[in-house]
Amino acid sequence: MAGANFSDACIALLHRLAERSGEIALQHFRTSVTVDAKGDDSPVTIADRDAESAMREMIRAAFPDHGLIGEEHGRERPDAEWLWILDPIDGTRSFINGVPLFGTLIALWQRTGDGEARPVLGCINHPALKERWVGGNNHPTTFNGVRTEPRACAAAADASMYYTAADLFAPSEAEAFNAVTKAAGQARAGGTDCYHYAMVASGWIDLVVESGLKLHDYAAIVPVLEGAGAVVSDWNGAPLALDSETTVNGQVLACGDPRLHTEVVNLLQSR
Repeated sequence: MAGANFSDACIALLHRLAERSGEIALQHFRTSVTVDAKGDDSPVTIADRDAESAMREMIRAAFPDHGLIGEEHGRERPDAEWLWILDPIDGTRSFINGVPLFGTLIALWQRTGDGEARPVLGCINHPALKERWVGGNNHPTTFNGVRTEPRACAAAADASMYYTAADLFAPSEAEAFNAVTKAAGQARAGGTDCYHYAMVASGWIDLVVESGLKLHDYAAIVPVLEGAGAVVSDWNGAPLALDSETTVNGQVLACGDPRLHTEVVNLLQSR
């Protein structure tokens, strides 16, 4: 399929994926679910595995030639033109502790003529909160079906900044990160997982700085934020790519205002 019909079909599937994965997650939320440790010591549950399995089956049925990359079940046709990237539960620690800020991240990227891949569509879904952001190329971002946009904030001194936790930054990144937190009007370690990116898209906060993210952590936030009019890049100001988790240690900068983005990139690069 191509053109508008293809876009419509993908958007419809995106919503079905969010609905089904959310149903599975909520079946296990705030229950005595068994928690296993993965090879990197991060936690995983049956909810993570089953939600991703269900989404993969739905994508295979709808678009059998598309590729799949998921946090829990690996890669399938990763060189395909169209590539779905899934994080069934972003914030598993929040999930197992009964905190409703966990989310599901669903992304669709397309390979271009040069072999690189670019984000096309994304979804940030928070099933426990019943809140969903969907956006991307030619699809302005919506929050529960209503168009959303970031707020104007030209200067770091006026910005509200969120990040997950200071100890997640590498020692070599600490000076640059601290320069931004000192410049920001407010800087909070939110423990909000992917929710703080949605907060930028809706204009509730202005700035997110993170590092150490994997592809499945950032693939969906890029199209959602760009569809809202925000700016997402690595700390150098360059677009995020499939390999940014290794080439730039998964550094992510999200700003609601392009003027703020320019200032923060300069702060990060001056250290």
